[in-house]
Amino acid sequence: MQPSTQSRQPAQSRRTVLALAGTAAVGSLAGCLDALGGDGGGDGDGRALKLSMEHEEGSLRDRFVRSLDDTGSSGDEAAFAAARNGTAYTTTYHTPFLTHGDPAYAEHDGNYYELGSVVVDESTATHPVLRLKTVGRTDQLDSVPDHVDASSLPAVDERAVHVAHMPARARGNAGGYPRELVDRGGYVYRDEDAVTDSSLLDGSPPSHVAFRDTIYAVDVARERFHEPVYRAVVEPVADDPAQMEEILRARLVTASVEREQLSEAARSIMREAAAEGYAESHPYSDGYREVLKALHRRAYLDGNIEKDAGDDDPSFRYIEYGGEYYEYLLRFTT
Repeated sequence: MQPSTQSRQPAQSRRTVLALAGTAAVGSLAGCLDALGGDGGGDGDGRALKLSMEHEEGSLRDRFVRSLDDTGSSGDEAAFAAARNGTAYTTTYHTPFLTHGDPAYAEHDGNYYELGSVVVDESTATHPVLRLKTVGRTDQLDSVPDHVDASSLPAVDERAVHVAHMPARARGNAGGYPRELVDRGGYVYRDEDAVTDSSLLDGSPPSHVAFRDTIYAVDVARERFHEPVYRAVVEPVADDPAQMEEILRARLVTASVEREQLSEAARSIMREAAAEGYAESHPYSDGYREVLKALHRRAYLDGNIEKDAGDDDPSFRYIEYGGEYYEYLLRFTT
């Protein structure tokens, strides 16, 4: 079995970006509460619980089912064809179909398939790792060391600097960095063509690079990686659109709420949450408590979610409200 040499870096989905932002907000808030001497719960702690809702047009199929007749990705099409024909198609480091944690489904000739993978082996390889260390801003340094500007580097190096500057910038700050891109505190050159094209990996690389008006010291190390080998798996799940929609509803929708089931106060809160977000401090109004119960998020009712481990996940969830789909997010804000 020959592992594929593909090594595309996963792109961030909107959900990933916003969920990371929500996580960062919760982390920053925790620091603020510590500074105030609070334990993150109870009344009078200066925070509010915010409900944000985003209307999703169309069906869940529109969002989660792709057509593998025209994906724009030869790798996806090859993995799909091989798995359906009983032939092993493998990738190293990233999963086939790049699902990013979301359910992945495909439609082909009127039938629907779930896309996935299983780990079938381990691959060992040595890859260059670019790490950057912040020296300082160009307009604040007494002496600017010899350097090259990232924009003058080959495209593969410019991308590497872009990714590697994120953990360098985050050191000592609360902002964090996207873990889907950063690996081992920097950028890993996994593609052989990228290594060949790089000027940061040749015999006499620059010692410093400038990126966004900041000088970084360049450190390149060649390190050993032990990474999983994934085999593509394609499973038939439905043969008509309605059945596929039911599968997605069962997997994704955490609450189904009819407008008529809610009081006027609760409906007003839902309207505001869908328009620009709605927030209240504890103790919550009867209308907000009714909304939280309808969403099955009862752990928030006492205002001290930290005592209810496992329900303080700030990620998006799906609901059906009034026959339409919404993604919603609950998070604490100051």
